[in-house]
Amino acid sequence: MSFDLQGLSLRKQGKSRRVSSWDKTGRNKDNITIKSGETAVIADIKGPGIIKHIWTTIAINEQYSFRKVMLKMYWDGETEPSVESPIGDFFGVGHGVASHYVSLPLNMITTQGVVENKAAMNCFFEMPFAKEARIEITNDCEQDLIMYFYIDYLETPVPAESFYFHAHWRREITIGTMDLLSLKPEHDGQGNPWHSEDKVNAVPNLDGKENYVILDAVGEGHYVGCNLSVDHINPIPGFVWPGEGDDMFFIDGETWPPTLHGTGTEDYFCAAWGYPSGKYDGPFHGISLAAPLRGYGEAWRDRNIIPFHDCSGKWTTYRFHITDPILFEKSLLFSIEHGHANCQSNDYSSVAYWYQREPHKAFPEILPVQQRLPLSEKESARRFYQSL
Repeated sequence: MSFDLQGLSLRKQGKSRRVSSWDKTGRNKDNITIKSGETAVIADIKGPGIIKHIWTTIAINEQYSFRKVMLKMYWDGETEPSVESPIGDFFGVGHGVASHYVSLPLNMITTQGVVENKAAMNCFFEMPFAKEARIEITNDCEQDLIMYFYIDYLETPVPAESFYFHAHWRREITIGTMDLLSLKPEHDGQGNPWHSEDKVNAVPNLDGKENYVILDAVGEGHYVGCNLSVDHINPIPGFVWPGEGDDMFFIDGETWPPTLHGTGTEDYFCAAWGYPSGKYDGPFHGISLAAPLRGYGEAWRDRNIIPFHDCSGKWTTYRFHITDPILFEKSLLFSIEHGHANCQSNDYSSVAYWYQREPHKAFPEILPVQQRLPLSEKESARRFYQSL
């Protein structure tokens, strides 16, 4: 993929086309309504072609609608989707909310500096198809949904060596390998803010089997990135950072050690020392949502807690391998520790993005809507404070 602006002058092949929600009567009702519990096919395009850009926005006065509305994409008549995700997570922000950010392949455009319930959402990942592209939206909200959309594509021959675009969402409230709450009385009596962290760091992880799985793919292809959403509900006593989990890529059946082994959650997402920047937007990496618990703020300063900045609450961070895709010929298992040695029981969700030849490995079944919803801020705070 080239980012050379000089290439814009070169002749391009194909015919520009669009599917959109424009009002066919010529009036200004440029949207569709999807009733509660129903699925709408918003695009059924005959190929060959390449989807180049998707823009959409939704209108509904219902909490967590960005997690309740499901997006699915099917290529060349397949019966199981190659893309399956809640709409907000697919476009780069988790926890059922919207947040303004701009990356190279994905963005949300909305009010800056606040957690929102509305946004324009854009995707610039190329999506080739030989025969057909079908895109569906399922409304799992209790109310009817209003949706606006553009799907811009080229009618053009697709090279035989092209891979198909895939994306899949997962969510798990992880089960930690340690009872961190049991460390609290000992930590509180030590007067040493590093006491509990040192005990956790001494625990080894030499197989990665308890890691949170972001992608489990079979076939030939390349991984191009993910977003990871964390609700920090199980801190190590005295230590407010939910990371330290190493990323591990097991390529083509490799077991231990992993083919690629990282050094910590923030390191994989191209930061360091936790997330001292707070929210930021980069073309290849960033933090699309930073929503620490309200009122927590300076609480650590008088409580024998390491002053590591406020990493309570809900976060979404992203990393795109646009210039450095991770290649696999037979399989790819990408996982990450939930805290060092998987010690923490936090709320993890993610979307992986990759290209591969079909057929792809069957996705795990998407959770029903009630099990997709994030914890309330009150419940997140209760769990966070009881351990801290």
